[in-house]
Amino acid sequence: MSRPNVWATKVAALIQGGNSAAALDQIKVAPTVKDLQQLRALLISAKLLARHPNVDAATQDMITALSSPRLHRSP
Repeated sequence: MSRPNVWATKVAALIQGGNSAAALDQIKVAPTVKDLQQLRALLISAKLLARHPNVDAATQDMITALSSPRLHRSP
C-alpha cells in the first residue's frame, strides 16, 4: 500500500487560503504529472478551479510540459 501524496493537498490549501501566488510557484516546480492531476481533481471537487483561471492555466501548462517525452527533471 502506497503512502498518499500530500503535495496536492498542501497546494490546494494554499489556494483555499487565498495565496494563489505561492500556489503558482509550487505548480511550476511540481514533482510529477500525477501530482498535478491530483491537484486538479481536488480543486474541481472544491469548485476552486473556476474561481482561479490562472491556476487552471498553470496546471494545464505544466501537465503538458511534464508529459512531453523530451523534458525530464533531473533528480
